Amino acid sequence: MEIDTRKLRFVREFLRLSDEKVIGKLEKMLREERKKKVADDLKPMTNEEFNKMIDRSEKDHENGKITEARTLLKEIEKWK
Repeated sequence: MEIDTRKLRFVREFLRLSDEKVIGKLEKMLREERKKKVADDLKPMTNEEFNKMIDRSEKDHENGKITEARTLLKEIEKWK
């Protein structure tokens, strides 16, 4: 079964719930699983990765591939 189908079935079942304890348990479980996922995805960067990132940033700056903070903030204001 596809993940999207499973999610839809879960949401439908969740919407039928009326027991606040069960809803609370599901909310808690979801928060805990999200925290685990974030923790699993975070890992320290090696010195080599860090230096490559710095090199890329310096090349971007030399090639004019940067946006000043002021310009970016003005652009964000247009989104509202």
